[in-house]
Amino acid sequence: MHIATHNKEVIVEQIAIIGAGLIGGSLALALKQAGSVGEVVVWDQNPAHMATAITLGIADRSTLELTDAVVNADVVVLALPVCCLPEVARRVIPYMRDDAILTDTGSVKGTIVEGIEPVAHAAGIAYVPGHPISGTEKSGPQAAFAELYRAKRCILTPTALTPAHGVEVISQLWRSAGSEVVLMDVLKHDRILAAISHLPHMIAYSLVNAVSNYDQYAENVLEYSAGGFRDFTRIASSDPVMWRDIALENRSAILEMLEQFETFLAELKADIAGQDAERLEKFFRQSKLSRDAIVYSSGSPAKGE
Repeated sequence: MHIATHNKEVIVEQIAIIGAGLIGGSLALALKQAGSVGEVVVWDQNPAHMATAITLGIADRSTLELTDAVVNADVVVLALPVCCLPEVARRVIPYMRDDAILTDTGSVKGTIVEGIEPVAHAAGIAYVPGHPISGTEKSGPQAAFAELYRAKRCILTPTALTPAHGVEVISQLWRSAGSEVVLMDVLKHDRILAAISHLPHMIAYSLVNAVSNYDQYAENVLEYSAGGFRDFTRIASSDPVMWRDIALENRSAILEMLEQFETFLAELKADIAGQDAERLEKFFRQSKLSRDAIVYSSGSPAKGE
């Protein structure tokens, strides 16, 4: 395996992307654009996705056999729904080279690491759990674009069993894709993601369902939705199957955050019911200050919100 020492140098000669969707496809495009990989091989359970990946230049070649995709790969990336990651890992590990590295892009790490790491360790395969903090509400290879990971973070969650060289190679790949690499404990990762990603999705889905089922008027009230509602609920257009799996795989942390949210929602409801203007203003002001602090710290001042 070749490790890069400067830009535009190949980090790995061959990478296998298992799952030719937005996440895997965008990573392939970013790495190819950076000159970080020699050959990209893709496998997807949907043959049409593989054909599209070839047409769009995401992959150099594809294969109908999952195991054929990994036999000569330096790095194997599992870019699949979280529920099937351990099963697919168990299928490909016996066919991987001894010096190859296995990684994934799952947004839940606890159950995934528990399902994959023992199998990889027993086979002598380096496994580096990963999660790029990036995405859109769109899916499929046609939604992939090389800039998806630029100026974004990718969290790696190595454990005591994760080889240092594996972390180094995967870190270099994500950096070449434009990401800032952050190392984090598995449990901390799942709790943080439950707060900043999983909870907002749960709320967005719930809000759309609540409003769409509002039956006080004959017409569909969603027809009157303006920019604010559309922006807030954009993520409710994300893949329902993917979010079903995330909700189940990270249920403990998500339930904890839902309870936290319910506490503040109950407070807001009580303040409105009690017509407590002072408490309402304090509630909204504290939220605005917290949100503005995040936006301004990122260098992008809030505009007209």
